[in-house]
Amino acid sequence: MTLDLTDPATGEVFGTSPIATQSDVDNALESAARAFEVWRRSTPAQRQLALLKIADALEARAEEFADLEVRETGKFRSVVLEEEIPECVSALRFFAGAARQLEGTAAGEYTAGHTSVIRREPVGVCAQIAPWNYPLMMAIWKIAPALAAGNTVVLKPAETTPSTAVLLAEVAAEFLPSDAFTVLTGDRDTGRALVKHPITALVSITGSTRAGIDVATVAAADLKRTHLELGGNAPLLVFPDVDLASTAEGIVGAAFYNAGQDCTAGSRVLVHASIHDDFVSSLAKTAAAQTPGVDYGPLNSRAQFDRVQGLLERLPSHARVETGGVQHGDRGFYFSPTVVSGLRQDDEIVQEEIFGPVVTVQSFSDEDEGVALANGVPYGLASSVWTRDLATAARVSAELDFGCVWVNTHGPLVAEMPHGGFGHSGHGKDLSAYAFAEYTRVKHVMTRFA
Repeated sequence: MTLDLTDPATGEVFGTSPIATQSDVDNALESAARAFEVWRRSTPAQRQLALLKIADALEARAEEFADLEVRETGKFRSVVLEEEIPECVSALRFFAGAARQLEGTAAGEYTAGHTSVIRREPVGVCAQIAPWNYPLMMAIWKIAPALAAGNTVVLKPAETTPSTAVLLAEVAAEFLPSDAFTVLTGDRDTGRALVKHPITALVSITGSTRAGIDVATVAAADLKRTHLELGGNAPLLVFPDVDLASTAEGIVGAAFYNAGQDCTAGSRVLVHASIHDDFVSSLAKTAAAQTPGVDYGPLNSRAQFDRVQGLLERLPSHARVETGGVQHGDRGFYFSPTVVSGLRQDDEIVQEEIFGPVVTVQSFSDEDEGVALANGVPYGLASSVWTRDLATAARVSAELDFGCVWVNTHGPLVAEMPHGGFGHSGHGKDLSAYAFAEYTRVKHVMTRFA
């Protein structure tokens, strides 16, 4: 059995990908369990060196990775080579260093005649499921901390974007014990088989909230640990002291990067009523200047295109499409830059993650209402505050119920800082020492010496 692979820039099928069978899943996990007995006993220095070599090899073969990523995502080659692959290399090198920087409670005598020590140990075999919006980057965000901590990994990439993960496994195999990192291609059933398998000790997924709930439900039957980086619906609160033009430009960049197919995409703009009309006009003008195929790429698949289009087709009568709202061109899955105003908090397009080049706009009368609107969705991944006033930024950022808050920007991520959300955006952190800790277990060892 195979799955068709489609170029989203043309809509044409260019190849196929195999669907792993239950036997494939069994073999991969059993092999990963054997590899774990070797890799868990490696020293932090050995794990660091392996990850550094993988990073160097990825950097040296960047053109090959870019070829595959562009074909399956429709991204611009320059973006992959100049922005995404350098971030992938950076994350690998960060976690290579993290492997040698375990921290914990100091050993000591916490009761007379006994010494206590805390051990940080790898969890075991990790089943990881990567998304289609950043296939290579999200794969690395998963495997790097897991391998750095001494775990072994079986990774399932998204159905539509498997190729960079396969190449990554080929590259990594030179520097890791056999079967320490394996890739299985397949569909939803393949992922479910990985999750429910008795060998799997931890499951990590980046994907939709629906997919995360499915993973958590299956994993719960065997009390497996889960790491869930799920959907987002980020609010951007715009206060009346901002410069309208530069703020509109910043928000358009945050909203339409990667065609809005980003869990942190700035999709819900909340504007103070005193500047609402002027700001909507500026935002719509700035958005309309974006050209699909020039400023951002296509949606990933026909299914994703239909989902975005469906949200626009079901808009309530009180909503106004300020610009866009339609397909761009007649080839591929391009969608026009879209701004929708006149919306209410309970509208579907406000409550649901869009994952496309669409921005909604609502107004608020004061700070409390703005925060209430921002927090009034099930998601809690990312948000931003736009103001020149430091006190406003400090108050509002403390009240926003999101795992990441940016001030006067939206979207930058660095390997040293955590990325993860609350509520329907899941739990657990990617990047940073916090992600490294996710892939360890804590053991207390007490020795009586009296």
